[in-house]
Amino acid sequence: MRDVFVSIVTVVSGAVLLATGAYAARSCDTSTASSGFQYRLGDVRYDGPDPAKANDLATIAASLQSSSGTPLYECVSQWPEAWKGWYGGATGLIWSDCIFTGAGTGADETVSFAIDWKVKTMYLTHTFACSGKQGSEGLATGSISLDFNCTTADDSSFCVPKSTSSGARPTLNINTKLSAVALNATTLCADRSKKYQSWKIEKWNRQIEMTPGSSPTNPLVVADTGPSFSLRSLVTGSVATCTNTGSKNGIFEGTCQSQPDDATTTTKFSFDTKLNMLDVSQSWKCDGSSTVDAVGVGYIQAACERVFNSNKFTCASDPVWIGTGVV
Repeated sequence: MRDVFVSIVTVVSGAVLLATGAYAARSCDTSTASSGFQYRLGDVRYDGPDPAKANDLATIAASLQSSSGTPLYECVSQWPEAWKGWYGGATGLIWSDCIFTGAGTGADETVSFAIDWKVKTMYLTHTFACSGKQGSEGLATGSISLDFNCTTADDSSFCVPKSTSSGARPTLNINTKLSAVALNATTLCADRSKKYQSWKIEKWNRQIEMTPGSSPTNPLVVADTGPSFSLRSLVTGSVATCTNTGSKNGIFEGTCQSQPDDATTTTKFSFDTKLNMLDVSQSWKCDGSSTVDAVGVGYIQAACERVFNSNKFTCASDPVWIGTGVV
């Protein structure tokens, strides 16, 4: 549990900034759909497992900047090195949220990224309110291929983008395009299958209790409620309430109940407390015996606050977007 608790505590300051920072709307009209948006990539770095921790976890970090170079979002993800950015090494891209720095004004409600380390491609998505269309929401997606220079020393390795021929840092921009608007909850099942499936994780809540004298650098966890959250589909707009039924070997499992109740939709999840990894599976029963299945994976970074005069911590998160694969 040591690495788990360190990772969720160290993002407190960033999460607070995101919660208090206002974000602006973006245009979702037809001209925007063709022109899209752009973020500048600042520092990008991949670090192999730390020999001192012996946990085999690789870390990828990237900074998203405005066109003027102002750092707006910091993105971090972590997974077993052998997975190379894919859950279990094969089943789905691992998405992680990018935390607003508080510098300038963010235009997005959520920003998420994933990297396929097998082919060195970074994917980016962001959601935002549509200006001029009250209550509507946009989703933009994009990707960029990266060329890395890797160095190994003292049994550890790190990689950064290759310098230009003059030795300067390369100028890297990632462009995103507006995706189609969401369908409604009554859309035919066959039409749902043609859309890129994704969700927002909202109202994340988890409580952890440690023995007296524990610290983020040496936590002794004695109780963990596991997560509860809301799951909102960006395809249909439907919302499900998710609660866990307990854990085994540090992995919580649970189900999600659609609101209002929808007998044609089945949703379940698992959360690995050692890896901070959330796996969501959703299935829609179509006409006859056919079904539409979708699986999304997210690396969850929650901000944890100590309950006054106790050894309990309450962990929460702003909305986090996760998808079902490459975009």
